[in-house]
Amino acid sequence: MTSETEIRPFRVAFPEEEITELRRRIVATRWPERETVTDDSQGVRLAMIQELARYWGTDYDWRKCEGNLNALPNFTTGIDGLDIHFIHVRSQHEDALPLIVTHGWPGSIIEQLKIIEPLTNPTAYGASASDAFHLVIPSLPGHGFSGKPATTGWDPVHIARAWVELMKRLGYTRFVAQGGDWGAAVTQQMGIQAAPELLGIHSNMPGTAPAAIDKAVQRGDPPPPDLSAEERRAYDQLSSFYARHVAYAQIMSTRPQTLYGLADSPADLAAFMLDHGDGTGQPGLVEKALQGTLQTALTRDDILDNVTLYWLTNTGVSAARLYWENKADFFDAKPITIPFAISVFPDELYQAPRSWAERAYPHNLIHYNTLDRGGHFAAWEQPDLFSAEMRASFKTLR
Repeated sequence: MTSETEIRPFRVAFPEEEITELRRRIVATRWPERETVTDDSQGVRLAMIQELARYWGTDYDWRKCEGNLNALPNFTTGIDGLDIHFIHVRSQHEDALPLIVTHGWPGSIIEQLKIIEPLTNPTAYGASASDAFHLVIPSLPGHGFSGKPATTGWDPVHIARAWVELMKRLGYTRFVAQGGDWGAAVTQQMGIQAAPELLGIHSNMPGTAPAAIDKAVQRGDPPPPDLSAEERRAYDQLSSFYARHVAYAQIMSTRPQTLYGLADSPADLAAFMLDHGDGTGQPGLVEKALQGTLQTALTRDDILDNVTLYWLTNTGVSAARLYWENKADFFDAKPITIPFAISVFPDELYQAPRSWAERAYPHNLIHYNTLDRGGHFAAWEQPDLFSAEMRASFKTLR
């Protein structure tokens, strides 16, 4: 290997002065007046973000997260001139299936920490040794501990090729891939490219919508009259997303460099990342977690681990540029011909109908299942259910 392609151990270590400066900035936040409504239809509510900031600036302990990260095997390697960070945990079971799992935005490798043990050590979680995975969890370019692209071109298509190179560099000649959110975009591009080493893919935010449907929801058209009840629900969910909750993506896809507040203000970074309700004025995932009303493994510290990672690595703007780089739609059916597995979680942006999935992938849909709990950050929210889905999804490809 050259010095660039060498796989190098990596350790997380932020100076105490940076933690102190973070707390100082949190305390010094200049707050606006409260919202003029009694729900979150205007965005993240003042009382919620102030309470989160109070805890973040006084009681929250980043060093616990840092220790958890350093307890795992972390590495970096250069691909196409950019340092790529990844966690690589090999199972004790030699016949384990290699799996690369990609996070999304506003997520990070923090999303996947709870699935590492269940997937690499399945016998400790009631599963069989034959269900084991070797696990690779990379940080997207411009996110977390990966390098920040200094030139254009690092879109999901490029990242997909880089992930195949990463897996081959690790010595894997056959592997599978999984992703949600941006991870879904990257993983589905891997499926389109269909490298011979890639056995199959899984997504919890799959592209299944027929082309006409995908364009209609973006235009705000009324639903076609021939939709089934399940398809009509998906149509309404996508329509609501594009009509009332896509503003964050629009600004990042058009003006990411303007978001200087993400680099200058911890409170602004946190609020921008937390603003992921459903656009109806009802509490979203994060607000429910902070209120303690969400049936999930997600905690207040989990949320702050993720936000603090973005702050300490100063990746608010560099991560936003991925939206600018991307040229593909998220929810339309893709020209994927390799085995494709789909899990549908009830609080995802939309619940992909079985009919759309079967129409999009008539010969290669190897798994389709609807779950009763979990949402957009499925691995983070419901690690046990998510791990079970991975075992079921890829069983036939071992």
